[in-house]
Amino acid sequence: MIIILGCLFFGAVGGYLIRGGGEEHPDHEHTHIDENGVEYTCSMHPQIRQNEPGQCPLCGMALTPVSNKKNGESSPFILEITPEAVALSNVQTTRVKSGSGSGKLTLTGKIQPNEQRVKSLTANYAGRVDQLYVNFTGQEVRRGEKLATLYSPELVNAQKELLETAKIKDRQPALYQAAKEKLKLWKISDDQIAAIESSGQVKTQFDVFSDVAGVVTARNIAVGDFVNRGSALFEIVDLSSVWVMLDAYESDLGAIKKGNDLTFQVSSYPGREFKAKVTYIDPVLNPDTRTVGVRAEAVNRNFELKPEMFVSANISTSQATASGLMIPKTAILWTGPRSVVYVQVGDKEAPAFEMREIEIGARVGDDYLILSGLEEGDQVVSNGVFAIDAAAQLSGNYSMMTRPEVKTLDVPEEFRKQLTTFVQSYLPIKDALVKTDAKSTQATISPAKSSLSKVDMKLLDGKAHDIWMDLLRPMQNSLDKIAQTSDVEEQRKHFEILSDNLIDAVEYFGVVENTIYRQYCPMAFKDQGAYWLSSEKEIRNPYFGDMMLTCGEVKDTYQPGKRVTSSSGNQPEVQVGHVH
Repeated sequence: MIIILGCLFFGAVGGYLIRGGGEEHPDHEHTHIDENGVEYTCSMHPQIRQNEPGQCPLCGMALTPVSNKKNGESSPFILEITPEAVALSNVQTTRVKSGSGSGKLTLTGKIQPNEQRVKSLTANYAGRVDQLYVNFTGQEVRRGEKLATLYSPELVNAQKELLETAKIKDRQPALYQAAKEKLKLWKISDDQIAAIESSGQVKTQFDVFSDVAGVVTARNIAVGDFVNRGSALFEIVDLSSVWVMLDAYESDLGAIKKGNDLTFQVSSYPGREFKAKVTYIDPVLNPDTRTVGVRAEAVNRNFELKPEMFVSANISTSQATASGLMIPKTAILWTGPRSVVYVQVGDKEAPAFEMREIEIGARVGDDYLILSGLEEGDQVVSNGVFAIDAAAQLSGNYSMMTRPEVKTLDVPEEFRKQLTTFVQSYLPIKDALVKTDAKSTQATISPAKSSLSKVDMKLLDGKAHDIWMDLLRPMQNSLDKIAQTSDVEEQRKHFEILSDNLIDAVEYFGVVENTIYRQYCPMAFKDQGAYWLSSEKEIRNPYFGDMMLTCGEVKDTYQPGKRVTSSSGNQPEVQVGHVH
């Protein structure tokens, strides 16, 4: 007992000393960041972070560089990583550019026999196989070629009946005709029957002939076997025509129609192209592979195409020539109609990538048309996009799996066009206030009110209609009050209300054609701050005019077709440095 108690006592003392006097170590002690902001983390245990390469203390995996926060906290949409991490993930970018082309799909599959040209040769009568002329599968046969010889006791008896009834056919023609019909039912030809009658001899063996040309793919008999009537003797396939069986994904089905032409290649004949035509599309989706079978028929001259060969096919789809912004399919993280890409926003010394939602259109070869979300000249990640997305998840940023709540609603395109027209009529009001010109400001109100009245609320329903009605009334009142006063400071107060409601409208419903910037001046109205919209990125302050023309900053950018999220809309603003 003394020894046991002594061990417990000294064990407790040792544990106390090792733990440092019982002090608790908070979880953040696992995070070490050097003065440059470079962090290294474990992909399996993202809570482990340190300022130098090493191994994870939990699983032993090598730590990888994650981010560089030396410029302060960035947007949750933007991932900042190190040049080393970019090189390690082999990240490559591709410039978004305009292009055009007809629809073309690249699918993979293999050659299969044409099931419509498969013939099963069966026994017309029971008998024993006395001789085989086709001894192995894969042997080519011609139409009318002898395949086997059978001995049939039933056929011997039937011949005897024929010869006996032939002697009395004048008196009993019905018996004679019945004997002949019995032989015909066993596929004995008229010529063979006439030969038996003329010779007066019973044939003990009959030959089996092929009624098609092709390749023997199955031999079900051997010499000495006894076969019954209807037994399958051989299976013969005509390979002069073959099927090209391809797998198409769900996203490709809208572009594939029966009758589409295609070209395909096989590795056996590099550089050669074979032609075929789509003849069938499977009506049922394969639940395991999530693909649909597409079948094309090709002429197989000289039997160059062998069943089970792998093929790579290009299908000319039924879509007309399409044009617009295009990006490679490898740049897209598929999440439905609105997918995700990463756009490079940093430089080589401080790489950064912004997650963007895009709306994709038709497929054009290995590229996809982009309907919204990108602009020409953007650099999208085309290789290593999964590594970037995984790093964003580890860093707590938004990613493909953790996307923010979307504020923008789905409304008719016609409504967006009408709202965009009103935004264009709002901009002259802003420009007049920048000049601190009350009369010019009043003159811009009438066109704006006319444009606002043409925004058709009947195009909306449900939640979208209610939101628009809540925003419409204050915008109408603000326009009326700006027109009624000649005091530019009063006009600016009402302009702020107009701007706040119009910003909400743009975020809820979106714009078309031009990019709009949401700008902010923290010193407006005695440092309470105020927003406005501008078609130019350059700051031109409507709340101070010439007094502080460039006071302000861009808070958000509204691109045509780009949806606004709850985190990028009107959120509490943090006062940061701005330009005077």
